[in-house]
Amino acid sequence: MQRDRLTEWFVPKFGSRNFRLSIGILFLPYTGMIMSFSILGSLSVEFSLVRLVSICVLYFFAIGISAHCLDALGSKKKPWGEISKSKLWLASIISLIIAFSIGLYYAFLDSWLLFPIGIIEGFFLFAYNLELFHGKFHNNISFVISWGVLPVLAGSVIQSNAMSVETILFSILAGIVSYILIITSRKYKELRKQNANYQTYRKKEILLKITSSVVIFGTIFLFALRYI
Repeated sequence: MQRDRLTEWFVPKFGSRNFRLSIGILFLPYTGMIMSFSILGSLSVEFSLVRLVSICVLYFFAIGISAHCLDALGSKKKPWGEISKSKLWLASIISLIIAFSIGLYYAFLDSWLLFPIGIIEGFFLFAYNLELFHGKFHNNISFVISWGVLPVLAGSVIQSNAMSVETILFSILAGIVSYILIITSRKYKELRKQNANYQTYRKKEILLKITSSVVIFGTIFLFALRYI
């Protein structure tokens, strides 16, 4: 049986255990996807580079750090082994304060639609990752909405407090990609927990790598086309 996730493909193979754990818990390929979704939202309207960077930083702290720390706290199986709960809570709360400070600044400035998006994201952040309400919201639909659709909408709203047809199309695409990611990831994790032969779950791992890479590098390419 797999004891923890330090042997995952997205965890560095070098450095101390604490270093590897600190990088691994960020789920950087998946966090990069979510940040990419927010960039796509910004690219769907006339955008400011400062606001585009701001929404990326917001989601890095909100999802990359806070959500994943809460996920470690909410999981009964301790996916990263024994980690101090106080450190996880501290990292999560500080990151969330930073993320919400950025969101509130732009919401009060001229992007009031960030308020409802932030409230919904905040709900899923705790309900999904801490498995509140008996895990009722820890499901694929919640994942698709909070980590796929909403980042695109937030990326658009922070720029113009509006959404274009392109925004909606990007959000649908992000939702589809997120769904593919989560169902593949769940099957992949289950096979690893069963200590299955590498060849058994290799295709799932390759699909996860391809999905995250295509989204991240595809977004970089689109950004280059728009900005350069």
